[in-house]
Amino acid sequence: MDEELDFENRIMSSTMTPEDRENENALRPKTLDEYIGQERAKENLKIMIGAAKLRGEPLSHLLFYGPPGLGKTTLAMIIAEEMGVELKITAGPAIEKKGDLTAILAGLGDGDVLFIDEIHRLPRTMEEILYPAMEDFACDFVIGTGPAAHSIHLPLSHFTLIGATTRAGQLSRPLRDRFGGQMRLELYTPSELSVIVKRSASILDVPIDADAALEIASRSRGTPRIANRLLKWVRDYAQVRGNGRINLTMAQEALAMMEIDELGLDRTDRRMLETIIRYYSGGPVGLEALAATIGEEAVTLEDVCEPYLLQIGFLARTLRGRMVTRMGYEHLGIPYPERQASESADDAEDGAAAPDEQVAMNFEEE
Repeated sequence: MDEELDFENRIMSSTMTPEDRENENALRPKTLDEYIGQERAKENLKIMIGAAKLRGEPLSHLLFYGPPGLGKTTLAMIIAEEMGVELKITAGPAIEKKGDLTAILAGLGDGDVLFIDEIHRLPRTMEEILYPAMEDFACDFVIGTGPAAHSIHLPLSHFTLIGATTRAGQLSRPLRDRFGGQMRLELYTPSELSVIVKRSASILDVPIDADAALEIASRSRGTPRIANRLLKWVRDYAQVRGNGRINLTMAQEALAMMEIDELGLDRTDRRMLETIIRYYSGGPVGLEALAATIGEEAVTLEDVCEPYLLQIGFLARTLRGRMVTRMGYEHLGIPYPERQASESADDAEDGAAAPDEQVAMNFEEE
C-alpha cells in the first residue's frame, strides 16, 4: 500500500470515544418524548413502562441490539428516569470476576436498572450468575475451599437488567431467552437525523439553516453519534471561516475538507474499496488477505469499515470472500469490468472456493 489507513482517528467511526462520552451527556434527551426516532421501540417501551408503573412492579429485563451509536445507552438512562429509579452502568469486558458481578447485583435497590453495555463480551462464567439473578432475584456463591467450603444464598432486590450489544448472535441462547423484551434499533433516516442535528445545534447555541442540517444528516451514516460529531466540526469551521452561522455552503465546504462525500464515505472507506479493486481485481478476496494487504487486523476491517459498505451495497460478502459491487465501482468513478459481473453470477451459484485459494488465483491471474 502507498499509505496506511487510519482507523483509530476516524471521524466517521460510530465507536464511542472519551470525547463523545463527555459531549453526548450534554446532548442526550431526558424523556421518551424528547427521544427522536426508533418509533417502534419507543411505543413498545411506553406500554411496558406504563404497565409496570400501574402494577407497581419493576420493568421486565430488556435487550437492545443494533449498530453502535444509535442510542442504546440513552434509552437505558431514559427508562431509569421514567421509572424513577437509580441506574448503574457497566460493560461486559469490565466484569472479570464473579465477586465483581455479585457486588454490583447486591448493591442494587428495588426496581433499579443495571445497564450492561457490550453484554456479548461478558464471560460465560458471569452469565451463570445472571441466570438465577434474572429469574429468581438471588445469587448462590461458594465461600472457602476444600472441606471448609460452603454455599451462601444471597437474595437480591427485584431489579431490571438492560443489555446492549452490537452482536446479538454472540449472546448465548440461555441468556438471550431471559430478556422479556428484545428490541432492534434501526439506522436513522436523514430527516430524523436532521431533527437531531437542529436540536443539538440549539443546545450548543449554534445557528444553523435547515438545508445545512439536512446536509450534515445525509452524510452521517444513519447514526446520531456521527451526526453530532460532524456538527461540532462544521461549527468549528463556520466560526473560523465564516460568521459562526452554519449554512449549506459552509457545511459542504467543511465536510469536503474532511474528505467526507455525499454518501458519508470518508477517505478510509474509499481506499479500502480501491485496495480490493487495485490489488484483487475487485475480488473476491479473503478477509485475512485483505487485512494483510492494508496492514490492519481483520476484526478491525470487519467491525469498522465493512458494516456501512455492506449496508449501502458497495461491498458484497460471498462464500469466496469480499467483492466490490457495480455500485461501488460507479461511486469511485471506475469502469465496472464485465468479467466481474460473470464471476459474481458464478459466485452466487457455487462459492465453494476458500478465500485463501481465491487470493492465490487472483495473484496467478495478475
